[in-house]
Amino acid sequence: MGVLVGKKAPDFHLKAVVKGKIENQFSLSSHIGKYVVLFFYPLDFTFVCPTELHAFQERLGEFESRGAQVIGCSIDSCFSHIAWLDTPRARGGIQGVEYPILSDINKRVCRDYDVLKEDEGIAYRGLFLIDKAGIVRHQIVNDLPLGRSVNEAIRMIDALIFFEENGEVCPADWSKGKKSMKATSEGLSEYFAAT
Repeated sequence: MGVLVGKKAPDFHLKAVVKGKIENQFSLSSHIGKYVVLFFYPLDFTFVCPTELHAFQERLGEFESRGAQVIGCSIDSCFSHIAWLDTPRARGGIQGVEYPILSDINKRVCRDYDVLKEDEGIAYRGLFLIDKAGIVRHQIVNDLPLGRSVNEAIRMIDALIFFEENGEVCPADWSKGKKSMKATSEGLSEYFAAT
């Protein structure tokens, strides 16, 4: 699995479904100046996937309040995305999801982000936090049966924002409001002395 952290996020120009309508040229580069949470999921009309898509939707306001754009991506067509969006939650659908869902039908973006499970032709559950300059700052990839944590995605945005605004680093299990530290030997000593 390739590590993209610290590198320019691979750009893309794909079809996407945005609020139930197909956009023919949805690009990552058009989101420079915003944080982007780009997540990949295996397939529409599956089992763990709708729980994740709904979980991101339920917390969408929290992402937006941090200046972050959530974007989902799978190898399905836009027509499959629309059919899934038209399916009620109680029947396994994602009705009510409003953030963009990319159609990577040729699997190029899955390959660029190194999340393609080649033997099945679908994506692993990859998540990438991309900063305002288009640099990948965090990535995590889960195997197919393992749903991801939306709380962790929000925590990572908070940590990145805190670092950018304060210049201090965020220790293990840091969350908004908790103690940070200076990235020095003295800062580490002060941190441990206070905990």
